[in-house]
Amino acid sequence: MNIPFLDHWLGRHGERDKGDAAAAGHDPERAAAITELLSECELLRSRAAQAGLELDDSPGSLTALDQLPPRWRDDPEELPWLGNDAGLYLGTVIVRTVRGAAWHIWPGGHPVVRLASGREIGVVEAGVEWAFNGAPELSQVYAEASEA
Repeated sequence: MNIPFLDHWLGRHGERDKGDAAAAGHDPERAAAITELLSECELLRSRAAQAGLELDDSPGSLTALDQLPPRWRDDPEELPWLGNDAGLYLGTVIVRTVRGAAWHIWPGGHPVVRLASGREIGVVEAGVEWAFNGAPELSQVYAEASEA
């Protein structure tokens, strides 16, 4: 996924050449800004609210998302966007609740979550797969990340 405005922001703050937003981890203010930016997930939050679910950035909210009827599959144009948001939301929950997890932005703007072990999770890909197929469940991806 390419996030041009994030790429521009990283370039202005000297991070672009490193390709690593997690390098902002040395600067808690930058890391918090990146986390906040990636946590917006406006489309997913809107669809969840329409279904009566408030997303509170907790692991339990991932389980609740997994239980929703996949009505978003009725709109093929919205489906990839919702999947992208689901992946960013999954990453947000991992970064906020799993010790040592942080966002890492690859050159070109592709976000992944890097765990303390160094393992990287392609959360956007997991979110898109979840939106299209229902698997892997978001809560399962979280469980695997939290065990690492």
